Amino acid sequence: MAGRRLRLGPHEGFWVVAVTFLLVMAYSTLPTPLYPIYQQRDGFPPFVLTLIFASYAVGVVVSLFFAGHISDWVGRRRVLIVAVLVSAASAVLFVFFTDVPELIVARFVNGVSIGMLTATATAHLGELRAAARPDENAIVAASVSGAANLGGLSLGPLFGGLFAEYLPNPLMLPHVVFLVILVVAVGALLLVPETVEPPESRVRYRPQRLSVPAGAGVPFAIAAFGAFSSFAVLGLFTSLAPTFLVVTFDVRDHLMAGATSFAVFGSAAAAQVLLARLRLRLQLGLAVAACAVGLALIAVGAVTPQLGVFLVGGIVAGVGVGLLFKASLGTVVMLADPRRKGETLALVFLCGYAGLAIPVLGVGWALGFAAPMPVLLVFAALALVATVTSGVALRRRATRRTPSPAVA
Repeated sequence: MAGRRLRLGPHEGFWVVAVTFLLVMAYSTLPTPLYPIYQQRDGFPPFVLTLIFASYAVGVVVSLFFAGHISDWVGRRRVLIVAVLVSAASAVLFVFFTDVPELIVARFVNGVSIGMLTATATAHLGELRAAARPDENAIVAASVSGAANLGGLSLGPLFGGLFAEYLPNPLMLPHVVFLVILVVAVGALLLVPETVEPPESRVRYRPQRLSVPAGAGVPFAIAAFGAFSSFAVLGLFTSLAPTFLVVTFDVRDHLMAGATSFAVFGSAAAAQVLLARLRLRLQLGLAVAACAVGLALIAVGAVTPQLGVFLVGGIVAGVGVGLLFKASLGTVVMLADPRRKGETLALVFLCGYAGLAIPVLGVGWALGFAAPMPVLLVFAALALVATVTSGVALRRRATRRTPSPAVA
């Protein structure tokens, strides 16, 4: 009886899951401004930096494939708790192990937690919101989920920059603080309602099926490409922005490195919330324009070089990819079979995190034999083509569907 009295309702549980989602995502990007400290201490080249970052993305992809879907029958709350505990385990690894191979392992473990979390938390938020507000459009929950995802990713580098610039022992203290936060989050999740009914018969485990909703292959592919291209742009600022700041602009302030990533991810999250009431076609039109202008400004700022232009370009591009990712995720939520929603969401996040890893590895490889400037320009050009193409394709589909303003 005591456990029942302590159980939260769907409305309160919705916000507990949203805040937990944000905090775990924030911890996943917290090391961004710390990378130059590791690099200066150990003297490794930029390619090693991309390997450390890519190990995180690989962990996400592996986890999505093997565990991103099991909440469909194991239960959302149980998988969320395990995901947060795995993230806490990565914090322990960061505290006690700091050599490059150990950093790769710690980032991989952290990525595993994110792979378990993203699809599960997104599905759980949608179901809790539907239980609390059954007459509300599903896009509201998708907006909160996207904001928690990108908002957390934006706050992480800012926290890391504050620790690195103003507090002692920046390679240990932030991980200790977040370890405590994550343990508290586990306690809060224990009070959240479960939204998945256990199956009548035992479900035999199998890895993630890489399938799409029946009869929706083309729109799903468009949405998945939108997620891929969005995360490709964000990956640049999560992994290599601090290095580009030092090499191109001679900026060595750790808080500035964190603030740069915060500004890009923050603008992406803010755009998802502040522009949510606009029609979907208008959102996607803004996304295409913002991606094109923002990536062009990034290139101009790097060439001139003008740090202010580079930062403004990142913020404008952030608005574009935030809207593009939100539209991609909302499309997938509407296409998904409710009985396999976790599987479908796992697949679209798999595509997104592939966009986070593959282009960044390519950039790191190119930096091994080319100067940072041409590498950045080529990346910006490819990202511009990818984001604009996916945005235009999603907008054409939205035009055929002629959604009402409420859907946007």
